[in-house]
Amino acid sequence: MAERELDVLVVGGGVVGAGTALDAVTRGLTTGLVEARDWASGTSSRSSKLIHGGLRYLEMLDFALVREALKERGLLLERLAPHLVKPVPFLYPLQHQGWERLYAGSGVALYDAMSMARGHGRGLPMHRHLTRRHALRVAPCLKKDALVGALQYYDAQMDDARYVATLVRTAAAYGASAANRARVTGFLREGERVVGARVQDVEAGGEYEIRAKQIVNATGVWTDDTQAMVGDRGQFHVRASKGIHLVVPKDRINSTTGLILRTEKSVLFVIPWGRHWIVGTTDTDWDLDKAHPAASSADIDYLLEHVNSVLAVPLSRDDVQGVYAGLRPLLAGESDATSKLSREHTVAHPAPGLVVVAGGKYTTYRVMAKDAVDEAVHGLDQRVAECVTEDIPLVGAEGYRALWNARAGIAARTGLHVVRVEHLLNRYGSLAEEVIELIEGDASLGAPLHAAEDYLRAEIVYAASHEGARHLDDVLTRRTRISIETFDRGTRSARECAELMAPVLGWDKDQVEREVQHYEKRVEAERESQRQPDDLTADAARLGAPDIVPL
Repeated sequence: MAERELDVLVVGGGVVGAGTALDAVTRGLTTGLVEARDWASGTSSRSSKLIHGGLRYLEMLDFALVREALKERGLLLERLAPHLVKPVPFLYPLQHQGWERLYAGSGVALYDAMSMARGHGRGLPMHRHLTRRHALRVAPCLKKDALVGALQYYDAQMDDARYVATLVRTAAAYGASAANRARVTGFLREGERVVGARVQDVEAGGEYEIRAKQIVNATGVWTDDTQAMVGDRGQFHVRASKGIHLVVPKDRINSTTGLILRTEKSVLFVIPWGRHWIVGTTDTDWDLDKAHPAASSADIDYLLEHVNSVLAVPLSRDDVQGVYAGLRPLLAGESDATSKLSREHTVAHPAPGLVVVAGGKYTTYRVMAKDAVDEAVHGLDQRVAECVTEDIPLVGAEGYRALWNARAGIAARTGLHVVRVEHLLNRYGSLAEEVIELIEGDASLGAPLHAAEDYLRAEIVYAASHEGARHLDDVLTRRTRISIETFDRGTRSARECAELMAPVLGWDKDQVEREVQHYEKRVEAERESQRQPDDLTADAARLGAPDIVPL
């Protein structure tokens, strides 16, 4: 990237930054993408993992946002990423006779109608009305007196961090240059104009000057910090709202469907997640450390109290396998309540050569990326093609359905159980063949990890060799979700994974030891933060672990 002037340099490797790099490169622009830590290491790996139209925004009469999000949901399910984005059912318990069924039912009917009207609703079943008896058959976990009936409707979900890594790989496949562990320390100026960025190699040291005709700041909750490097003129304000999620084993909640529950402040989701459930989320202001937002004991109690209000068999702290906290980047409004701040996105050109994109929702990342590149194009002295990402499937999408149909044959050919083949296809799509090649080269990689049996040893090697994982934390937290899917939070898998990564990344025994110790300290700091009564003490405890693994 430092060897020639780029057309566009994108700062920030979350879903919006990765999407922006893909949009720019597929318009024929020379494109670079830099991320200070790992891909999706901020907000984009800590979401509710839903691709949804935002049913509750209909109640706010924000039809434009819902319409836009439903179109994107359909595109992702049907065309862009069918291997990564999957339908998921939700049950909405009704608590009042008569009027609530009419009110909520008309909202869900409008939601489905808007989806179909965009021509992108065919991938999902329509909503249905259920009696109380039928609802309790579908979700026996509910207390009998918690509902008088129910509605069931469909949205979609994905593994958010895996989605971002796939976006980055897609951008790279079209010619973008992408570097994680590359931190922007300042911007290059010529008079008023921003002409590039100083970028520090966090791993190997050294600083590079990357020149670009246009720079896009897509740093989410760090937007204000990045803007401050340029000066205050035209600076946007992005507020961080913390949302925490609990992960519990599948057998703790007896249901064949996800749940959506109202709380006094927002909505609470119980989301199917493989052999687990994700329960979330909270919505509270956060102005402490942005890199490692901490879940306090009060946050965990809040979620347990609300979900237990409808569960026949309540959840306890002992049922919680994993906890994660993320920060939503909200455009600051007049209201103090973060749930009232805007989920719309904004694009601005605060200085010549610099575009800022902020706000928005995960589901609409592609629209945000398009708007950011459209804005950057205004500053380029050349004709640039229109956005084409509506028709660009992510890597792994092409051929996925054919391989899915042939999964029994793949299982017979490889000796893997058909459930394992399905797991690989739903994580890598047609790139699953690359993972299978590793197993064919070394049969031991076809075995599952000893303490995290949902994942094959080959997936750990593949994360380091093909998916840009540089550290143990990247693999246990983002390339897989072992850190939230096991009661030990991944500590029992840490050494096995580090030893699998070592030959790929050239680690010696000392580095393996450092990686394992660093990860164990991180988990202990997170556990300690979750024992603290409030945000301030939780944040202090979480910061007890070092941020960067020494090399």
